[in-house]
Amino acid sequence: MPGAEKEKEAGTKAWGRPFRTMLQGLCLTLPLGGCLLTGDKPEPALDIPAVYKFGPRKAAAAEAAVPPLDWWRAFRSRELTEIIEAACEGNLDIAAAVARIVQADATARITGAALLPTVDLNGSARRIRTSQTTVAGETPGSLGGSERNLFSTSLTASYEIDFWGKNRSALRRDEELAVGSRYAREVVALTTVVTAANAYFQVLAAQDRLRVARNNVASATGVLNLIQQRLQAGTASALDTSQQESLVNTQRATIPPLEQTLRLNKLTLAVLMGRSPESVIIRGGSLRSIAYPRVTPGLPSELLAQRPDIRQAEANLAAANANVVNARAQFLPSIQLTAEGGYQSALLKTLLRPESAFYTAVASLTQPIFHGGQLLGNLDLTKGQQDELLQNYRKAVISAFSDVENALDNIRKTAELVRIQREVVTTSRRAFDISEQRLREGTVDLVTVLQTQQTLYQADDALVQARLAHVLAIVSLYQALGGGWLPKPMVSADAR
Repeated sequence: MPGAEKEKEAGTKAWGRPFRTMLQGLCLTLPLGGCLLTGDKPEPALDIPAVYKFGPRKAAAAEAAVPPLDWWRAFRSRELTEIIEAACEGNLDIAAAVARIVQADATARITGAALLPTVDLNGSARRIRTSQTTVAGETPGSLGGSERNLFSTSLTASYEIDFWGKNRSALRRDEELAVGSRYAREVVALTTVVTAANAYFQVLAAQDRLRVARNNVASATGVLNLIQQRLQAGTASALDTSQQESLVNTQRATIPPLEQTLRLNKLTLAVLMGRSPESVIIRGGSLRSIAYPRVTPGLPSELLAQRPDIRQAEANLAAANANVVNARAQFLPSIQLTAEGGYQSALLKTLLRPESAFYTAVASLTQPIFHGGQLLGNLDLTKGQQDELLQNYRKAVISAFSDVENALDNIRKTAELVRIQREVVTTSRRAFDISEQRLREGTVDLVTVLQTQQTLYQADDALVQARLAHVLAIVSLYQALGGGWLPKPMVSADAR
């Protein structure tokens, strides 16, 4: 027994010696990993404006009240709030975006598995019969083939040493893509909310324009009745009657397109809420019944941390950077450690005895030499994708600033347009009332009455459209700012 133990100990030392030698050699190459991937990280190199051109000045912008997360409540419409909340809960595009998040997280977990060893449990039972014609020195057909059993159970482990960061960079890439999928979901959610708000305001505008059109038809019909009375009295001509009838029919012709617009926007809201049109009831109302919130953006630099499309582009760029690191690491050796150990016996009852034990240990190193330009082409491909995403990121930032500036300018101009158009309606209605009164008195010609009618009808409709443009401009500013902003963290007195 002592001799057997010495032999076993000597075998163990002989088995471990090659592994120690190999690991020492690998440790000598480990410092090379530090100088492998020290490439420059691309910078956006963009000039951030100090203030918005059409926004508040710098001091005022720094203290500007940022939009809340539920910014749509600022319009003071209960039905709008209900519609948007239903859309956030039931919209199918948002549900699909959530499913893409699950996929991205699963992909990151799959990629991260390469950083850990794989261990498998194996078990087998075989019945083996050898051929009698392959036994050396025997006459074919003289003996039957021998038969025996072979039972085996073992554990197999495999691990790739990630010296060069190839697997870590692949994991970083997929983690950044998973982060980007979350911002993509926020982009879809913001688009859904903005589309729902715009469609609802289109409904209100269509209802307002329908009321204006029907009032205009009623007003024009009243004038027509007055002209017909004058025709019977002989103080008006058939031409006067025909002209007014034409005006009445023209006003009636504006009603069907507005009804169609109203119906289409209600259908759009049903789709956004993920419901069938028959189950959705939109009451609507009037643009005059909603509040017009005052949106004041903060500093432009804050926009970079708020807009989900910018954050998504930034995450995609970070993923591309990691992908370049992975492509560079593929030029260097890959080191694989594998081991298998277990028991093997011809008899099941002796399977788990010490003498039935076996093991195998292998360390392999693979250095790419010639792959027909595949590795170099892959590196050039990832660099090109990195540069493309860098330009997309820069474009997203510039577009964000442009969107805010455009929305601020539109709000200012549409507010002025509403004010002017309201004055136009007031003066036009006064002119029409005077002309109608004088028509009854017979002191004005019909041409003047027709002109004042048309001017009033156009002014009423233009006022509704100006109100719609103003509220849509406010919504566009919320969208340009990236939706609602998280409240700023409170700073304690000690921190100051």
